[in-house]
Amino acid sequence: MFQRVAVIAFNTYREAARARILHGLFALALATAGYATVVGQYASTSAMRVISDLGVASISLYSIVVAIIIVSTSLYREVELKTIFPVLARPLGRSEYLIGKFLGAWLTLAVFIVINSAALLLGLAFMTDVGLSWVVLSALVPLAAALALAWRYPAARLTLPLVFAACVFPLAYQLADGAAGDRQVVVVGALLALLEVSVISAVSLVFAAFSSPFLTAVFSLGVFLVGRSADTLANMPERVFGETVKRAGELLVWCVPNLMVYVPPRPLMLGQTVDVELGSYLAAAAGQALAWSVALLVVASLIFRRRDFV
Repeated sequence: MFQRVAVIAFNTYREAARARILHGLFALALATAGYATVVGQYASTSAMRVISDLGVASISLYSIVVAIIIVSTSLYREVELKTIFPVLARPLGRSEYLIGKFLGAWLTLAVFIVINSAALLLGLAFMTDVGLSWVVLSALVPLAAALALAWRYPAARLTLPLVFAACVFPLAYQLADGAAGDRQVVVVGALLALLEVSVISAVSLVFAAFSSPFLTAVFSLGVFLVGRSADTLANMPERVFGETVKRAGELLVWCVPNLMVYVPPRPLMLGQTVDVELGSYLAAAAGQALAWSVALLVVASLIFRRRDFV
């Protein structure tokens, strides 16, 4: 089972790595990281905070867009091009196929988030005493190593982003040692973004199991907006909106994931809150993401099993 799921996951990753829209969003995210670094130059007292806060927000937003696009188009493309029939004709369950699709999308998003986080960390390093040459070398050396492996093993060229992400992030993390607090904000924000996109990917997979890419994107975006407004919906004043609207808001909160968990305030990300420890908060967020992802994958599998491709 694990081998079959791994094959589907890696094929999904390779398919997503070839997508031009993913390349465009990746370039846009890197440009935003560069923009945050430039803007930080003009903030004399809070330059690093500008980079970390703006960069983490952009990573969260772009990763959500990438998650919805990858999941909503990947399954539909295979059904539309009829490539799903020889795959499911093999000894492969539909549930295993969906799990592989989910893990492949999650792997793609993990690489996307890690590389963009490394870019932010290099921006923070540039704002400290680290010279520009060290920042450039920290990006070029892993890239050269990945290109060398791709040249030596042409069949493994699509693993280049994986190798690059695994090499550049530790180097960037070490170089940003002079911005310890903002470095922690970037790392914690990236981790929470990775947990959030796992939930959104599972949500999109549920809709992709029975609808078109457009409707999947619309429904997933709607769930995302409601999830990001969960705290507001749960605390609407009854005397302003009325009892019916308030009860409807409370019901929505129970029906969709509370995505506000993955965008906590900055003091919590720095571990400066007294009532909540950062470690326990991250563990609770991870537990919620895992629970929602598993539950949504079960729902997607039940729907996909009943789907007729004729």
